[in-house]
Amino acid sequence: MLCFRMGVSLLLSRSLSLCRSSLRTFGPHRRYNKASDALSERLRVFESFRDVYNRRKEVASDGLITVSLADGRTLEGRAGVTTPLLVSQRARVKGPLVSKVNGVLWDLLRPLEDDCQLELLGFDTIEGKKTAWRTAVCVLGGVLEGAFGAELCREGVSDSGLYCDHLLDTGSLSLRDVEERCKEAARGKLPLSTLQLNTRAVEQLFKDSKLRLQLMEEHIDGQTLTVYRLSLSVFLSVCVSLYIYIFLIVSVELHLTELKGLLLPSRCGDSLGLCDGPLLPNTGVLKVFKMLQVSPVTLANQTQSSGVMRLLGVAFPGEKEREAWEREQEESRKRDHRRIGKDQELFFFNDVSPGSCFFLPKGAHIYNTLTDFIKSEYRKRGFHEVVTPTLYSTALWERSGHWEHYSENMFTVVSEGTQTYALKPMNCPAHCLMFEQRVRSWRELPLRWADFGALHRNELSGALGGLTRVRRFCQDDAHIFCTPEQLEGEIVACLEFVRSVYRVFGFSFHCLLSTRPTPCLGEPQLWDTAEQQLQSSLQQFGERWEQNPGDGAFYGPKIDILIKDAIGRQHQCATIQLDFQLPIRFDLQYVGSDGQSHRPVMVHRAVLGSLERMIAILAENFGGKWPLWLSPAQVMVIPVGGGCESYAQQVVQRFHEAGFMAELNEEHGATLNKKVRSAQLAQYNYIFVVGEKECVSESVSVRTRAGQQLGRRPTDEVLSALTLLRDSRSNQEEF
Repeated sequence: MLCFRMGVSLLLSRSLSLCRSSLRTFGPHRRYNKASDALSERLRVFESFRDVYNRRKEVASDGLITVSLADGRTLEGRAGVTTPLLVSQRARVKGPLVSKVNGVLWDLLRPLEDDCQLELLGFDTIEGKKTAWRTAVCVLGGVLEGAFGAELCREGVSDSGLYCDHLLDTGSLSLRDVEERCKEAARGKLPLSTLQLNTRAVEQLFKDSKLRLQLMEEHIDGQTLTVYRLSLSVFLSVCVSLYIYIFLIVSVELHLTELKGLLLPSRCGDSLGLCDGPLLPNTGVLKVFKMLQVSPVTLANQTQSSGVMRLLGVAFPGEKEREAWEREQEESRKRDHRRIGKDQELFFFNDVSPGSCFFLPKGAHIYNTLTDFIKSEYRKRGFHEVVTPTLYSTALWERSGHWEHYSENMFTVVSEGTQTYALKPMNCPAHCLMFEQRVRSWRELPLRWADFGALHRNELSGALGGLTRVRRFCQDDAHIFCTPEQLEGEIVACLEFVRSVYRVFGFSFHCLLSTRPTPCLGEPQLWDTAEQQLQSSLQQFGERWEQNPGDGAFYGPKIDILIKDAIGRQHQCATIQLDFQLPIRFDLQYVGSDGQSHRPVMVHRAVLGSLERMIAILAENFGGKWPLWLSPAQVMVIPVGGGCESYAQQVVQRFHEAGFMAELNEEHGATLNKKVRSAQLAQYNYIFVVGEKECVSESVSVRTRAGQQLGRRPTDEVLSALTLLRDSRSNQEEF
């Protein structure tokens, strides 16, 4: 849930008297006086909202509660008084930045209200890291406004850092200068608290800012979203070398991923902005700031430069965390899938088709191997593949509801002068059309349809990044139509499908049960039943899972699966989503055993997700050292001596016929050691050296890319062993 946050700091009268003269240190900003009246009015309006909120919010503080910690300990507290921070101090838990109460993210200073399960999360967790970075965004925004006279547009965080979009009249920023000013500002240990407002109140606060309102309208649909916004005001007072900041942070509760992290603060002394989650108790926890780069941002529906720049950065509680982050970054650079794709000649991108990947033969081998793998798993589980068109009339998207909510993300074409068509960004409406083609019986259900059709989504150019964010992609997309009584069993089967696939890659994972958002479509009783069935399925499944309250899709609850790669990063790929709305919109029905018409339940599910993104994840997870079954460079045959080339070619041919990616080294001028080393660097799984003895005995001398010498073995034996290794999808190298 997104929350308004206001930091309150005591300003000494002497500080106030020095403020005007001290501000001259930063130079004049012509818009300061023009904005002062608007900023003052905005703060006045906000304070009136806060007074109403404070009068209404009362939490009982006379009851004892029991707090259960993750390590099994229990502590007593008082409702409305005891906070997670107080519990952490009593339990001597070091370094908490945020907490979870019964699975819900909870500020450390927010009083507990009832008996609860409490998790205390530090910087070593994603939630703790993002909490630190959200707070750092507030510090950065205040510095940009107060010290540099910038106008802020958007602020937010991701798994990799924080960002702040801003407009600067003149000059450019020194990253080093920004870092030092942020560090000095955070040292003031300014406190942060919460407040909630609705959409209309926020629009009233921002009525003087056309840019902010425009950005908000791009991401908010008032018919489907209820927005609660909270605000942060930044006041900069400079007393000789002392900077005192008062933060008033705005945050919004909404359930649309595009807006999460959006900050719309004002500037120059008093500012308002948005954040997408909890903040730290105070800014003093942040000791280190590191600004990474500044780059231009393209706003939606604009082809020319808007002048908006994005400042990227990170922040840390101390040097230890910064050093660990730098080691992670170095390892990530080594494993970057874009570098691997170039070095191994897997794929490339070209401006003639932005955001669409060109897979070269080796990359296509990985792509097709993954597809064949999933298709073979489909056949074992009763899925049937369907093929559907790529281009549809807008009539389909209007019927499904996507045109109203998603049309700006679609590529459209006009045919015969008036008819508008759109490239499909998802397969589900087409599968609904297929279901309704004739009367369905309960005996046919469940129907499990898989679709590998190409999808297109009009992502902003600034959001594109290698294979992880593209405009053209394919998913291992499937939809299940079943009766309500079949739902729980189908969900368990989907989860088992996920586990079997991720075991092949060696991924560990856990599940998130994302429940009813506000607002949502459908009857509360329907949501309750669906969530209970998903929870029961997860309990049967037996893997670790946790609740993710309020993060379901507006049309139904879902289970998201988070995988952890070889260097500890988490990725969300697989998803299992229930959909109540499309069966209603398409009026889908089946005839039940009672002879009456009934509404089927629709399940959206994917295991790999986008094939392009999964290839990027796998490339980085394996560091370019692909396991044999997936590798685009499986065997390199190196002849020693001119008389062995014919036999070497025969070996290559035999492995080709068996379906292996095998090549012959025909470089005549290089030494054997150089040829072997080149093959190892090119990540060939096995190097076969053939000389006179191998020719006579019809064998090969086998080496691995890791330098292990497995010795001379009969070619037939090696072919059989590698075939078994490949077909079993084993990740081991010795055989």
